[in-house]
Amino acid sequence: MKPTANHFFPTVTVSLLLISLISCKDPLNETIYINNGKIELGFDKNSGKLVSFRDLISSFDILDSGTDQGSPWEIEFLTKTRSGRADNSLSTQFKYSKSGPSSIILQWRDFKEVDYKDLIVTVRIRLDEDKPLSYWNISVEGIKGLAIRRVIFPKIPGIRRMPNEHLAIPAWMGQLVREPRDLLAKRPGIEKRFAWSYPGPLSMQCFALYEPGAHGFYAACNDSLAYIKNFSFSLDSQDHLTYQVENFPALDTTLKSYSTTYEAILGSFTGDWITAAEIYREWGARQKWSRESRFRKGLVEPWLEENALWVWNRNESGDVLTPAIQLKQRLNLPVNVFWHWWHGCSYDDGFPEYFPPREGKDPFISAMSTAHDQGVNAIVYMNHFQWGDSTKSWKAENAGRYAVKDVNGKTLSHVYNIFSGKPLTNMCIATPFWKDWYASLCDSAVNVYHTNGVYMDQACLNRMCYDSSHGHPLGGGNYWVKNFGLLTEQIRSKFTHNHQPILAGEGCGEAWLPYLDAFLTLQVSMERYAGLDGGEPIPFFQSVYHPYGITYGNYSSLLIPPYDILWPKEFAPEDPNKLLDEEFNQQFLMEQARSFVWGLQPTIANYRDFLVEKRKDEIKFLIDLVKVRKHGLKYLLLGKFLRSPAMDVPSKELNISRLSIYAGREGKSVTKFRKTFPLIYAGTWKADDGQVGIALANINDAPVNLNFGINIKDYELPESGEVYITDAEGKRLLMEYIDDNLLINFDIPAKGVCMLEIVPGK
Repeated sequence: MKPTANHFFPTVTVSLLLISLISCKDPLNETIYINNGKIELGFDKNSGKLVSFRDLISSFDILDSGTDQGSPWEIEFLTKTRSGRADNSLSTQFKYSKSGPSSIILQWRDFKEVDYKDLIVTVRIRLDEDKPLSYWNISVEGIKGLAIRRVIFPKIPGIRRMPNEHLAIPAWMGQLVREPRDLLAKRPGIEKRFAWSYPGPLSMQCFALYEPGAHGFYAACNDSLAYIKNFSFSLDSQDHLTYQVENFPALDTTLKSYSTTYEAILGSFTGDWITAAEIYREWGARQKWSRESRFRKGLVEPWLEENALWVWNRNESGDVLTPAIQLKQRLNLPVNVFWHWWHGCSYDDGFPEYFPPREGKDPFISAMSTAHDQGVNAIVYMNHFQWGDSTKSWKAENAGRYAVKDVNGKTLSHVYNIFSGKPLTNMCIATPFWKDWYASLCDSAVNVYHTNGVYMDQACLNRMCYDSSHGHPLGGGNYWVKNFGLLTEQIRSKFTHNHQPILAGEGCGEAWLPYLDAFLTLQVSMERYAGLDGGEPIPFFQSVYHPYGITYGNYSSLLIPPYDILWPKEFAPEDPNKLLDEEFNQQFLMEQARSFVWGLQPTIANYRDFLVEKRKDEIKFLIDLVKVRKHGLKYLLLGKFLRSPAMDVPSKELNISRLSIYAGREGKSVTKFRKTFPLIYAGTWKADDGQVGIALANINDAPVNLNFGINIKDYELPESGEVYITDAEGKRLLMEYIDDNLLINFDIPAKGVCMLEIVPGK
């Protein structure tokens, strides 16, 4: 068949046109392939559907060829037409062009719907020269007068099940779901779907679906400007997964075209989630947010880097600062405070009426002065974009004008406080009004009340706002993160050069690395707030960005959570300092062990000095952990995450408490589960000087013999050297080695914590 002329594509030679630009009516070979020797993608010549995705190295097909592969893209319009959607099935003309063996251009035009008659959709796909990765971009023309709500691209149906399947998700710090299809299948309702928003609950733009040590599907985006997008995996009735990305153009009917400024990345790999993290780290470490991170540039306050332990307490200074001072005296190391419920309004409904503090201005300032004299710093809670719409200030300031609006012009409100039932409403941080208001609050917290910084709750989130009076693109775009940067710049302009308090945020996110000094990563306590149905936490974010951002925090507590004294009294517990049952003590140890080996700054929630006697072993474990960590900061604060050596470690079924941070929530304080967990936790790190440190924690009631090998070539270590061990008693030589295979054999004590250091020989 003769080729169909198409002036849209780049000028090529006549011979190339004859072999590569072919009409969709070609009756011969129904699939056109591109490959780079590592992966091969096949597309249906008649529709442009992706019908084959093959790992050539392992000869593994990621897609099930027996399924009907749907459109690789879909566009949803905000129109009054019959469908409001377009995909390849509405196109009456499809063409493709290949300029070489590893790239292809696919194009659809002449759509059946009259509203889409001028629509032209073009997809460009190229394969990496050296890696089993492909890069996908979409552009849409002929959209003037049309309002695009979202562009779903790429959409990859038919992903086949792998044995012992794992799904690694950068949900905040990171989450690993074993057999994700089984978990999805148990979900109620018709739609079986995992979905996440970026930037926000997704801290990074990558996923790994794999059989450990065997086949893996890698999916990512290389968006360096943090445009809003959603990612999802959904399960169909044939047990196949569909992966898709939802892209959100600005809602602007004057636009003639839209094109993603970034590429979606699809590929294959062999390994596990750490392998995927290494793939993503190679890209992420080169991005501006890494180069401009405050930690990397040395902009964070020295006391934050030196911090040995956070105390996360609530209510007035006697419940917060005093216990922290007592703990600092026991440790003789830096202890600092993460302070909730200090403010004059009740938590989660009276924001942003924080001032004056609930104990009064002068007592608060006096307490801060005493803490500073004792070397204790405090950062205070202030939600960075919520306003209670039942407050006096909401009405007085006509704050609704500056709130986030959905596409129908409604504000976004949510009731967090189940005791009062009063909602909080999202403010649009792109408005000068809100930036001025919040910056003035931070000014007061630091310069009037002498705090050492602000914890900006819900900081690492984004919202799409459709209010045209706010001066930003409507809906999609990347204005949220940009304006967060402007907000933090405005806040810091209120501080003197010699006094630069820190700004911390909830969760973690690559796009926020240039703006925040510390990130609250609570996933080490995932079971405590989410139960056992959502997978398990992994240090996915730390494995990529640990050298660029300080992470801290957990819900690890030995007490029943407290109750805000400003909430309704009828719900208050009789004993606000009631001990959790001893059966949950190992859960506390587990959470602290995870924090230690994964490179977080340690935190204890709801600390009281009587715990030193009432929970003697647990507090000793924490103190030992903090002391060992102090000697390993070049790894656990500054180092790069590595895969730990294979270890045969014991496990045990533990009692797990699930409870809210609020006492008495949902009519009960504690729900108990049982699940098997390892008793030994390990994290391996490489320092800038090339030395390797392995952090180890034993949460067992008995000593454990550790006997494992290390291939020194895997860690780029020389053939001879020394291994040191640091525990609560100090540092000593464990052994010398002269071999490629280093064999470690020692006993770690019951509830013991240590750091192994592998030091090259002199």
